[in-house]
Amino acid sequence: MWIVIFIIAMMFVLGNALILLRTAKKPKIPDNVKAQPYDEKNSSDW
Repeated sequence: MWIVIFIIAMMFVLGNALILLRTAKKPKIPDNVKAQPYDEKNSSDW
């Protein structure tokens, strides 16, 4: 009996995960955004 409940729970979790992955949209970066060059002198954030 516990195995059936476990299998149903796993199917529910995997189904929800697949739905979330399918509906998730990646953010679209605009074309006018360019990568900034790395400047070692000004990288004092650390």
